Amino acid sequence: MALTSAQQDGPEHNRSGQEHRTSTTEQGRFCVARCTCGWRGPARRARSQARTDAETHEAAG
Repeated sequence: MALTSAQQDGPEHNRSGQEHRTSTTEQGRFCVARCTCGWRGPARRARSQARTDAETHEAAG
């Protein structure tokens, strides 16, 4: 999956009914939560915290 734009630490609202689908990806020693809307969470060492970031973003969407 390729994401062309990203906004770190900011909520992204649904655009014209767009569904938020989050995932986490590994980047070296860090894990990052990403969403199909373009949102990107902060890099975390704890995978569980990156998953929590993703869940929080989906709930806010």
